[in-house]
Amino acid sequence: MGGSYGGYATLVGVTMTPDEFACGVDIVGPSNLLTLLESIPPYWKPVLDIFTSRVGDNRTEEGRKLLHDRSPLTYVDRISKPLLIGQGANDPRVKQAESDQIVAAMQKKNIPVTYVLFPDEGHGFARPNNRTAFYAVTEAFLAERCLGGRSEPVGDAFDGSSIAVPQGADAVTGVLEALSASGS
Repeated sequence: MGGSYGGYATLVGVTMTPDEFACGVDIVGPSNLLTLLESIPPYWKPVLDIFTSRVGDNRTEEGRKLLHDRSPLTYVDRISKPLLIGQGANDPRVKQAESDQIVAAMQKKNIPVTYVLFPDEGHGFARPNNRTAFYAVTEAFLAERCLGGRSEPVGDAFDGSSIAVPQGADAVTGVLEALSASGS
């Protein structure tokens, strides 16, 4: 489980070493290093220069191949363990498209995924009600799909949250009911 680079590491883990982990929880993690670098706005040029020297240069053929080979999206067909993805729709660093494209690729290959989206969040979940909602989903996901053990029912954890679950709401006990009860 991790956010940003930690989300990328989570996606790398479930795609490149799928037998090593029981499951994964990706929070605002890039799935495709090429589209990540291509989405950096012009006013972040100094950041782009740092990324191209540290991660890979999307302006060269060799760099593009390196980025492709290090992108979890390239290996989506290897995902064999449960995956929960959390994303803020207004993330300026890791755009929603990063999560959308891996979810779409998983759907295309009939690989189950639970995707939680917050339309009023950015790079992480700043609003306390959204954090509570995501942690409620995460706790239930980890307990029933991955690690076993007890978890608190989702119940009213979505109250006051902007949570949307565009994919896999039925895969985590209590999520559909909480969405309905909260009007999300």
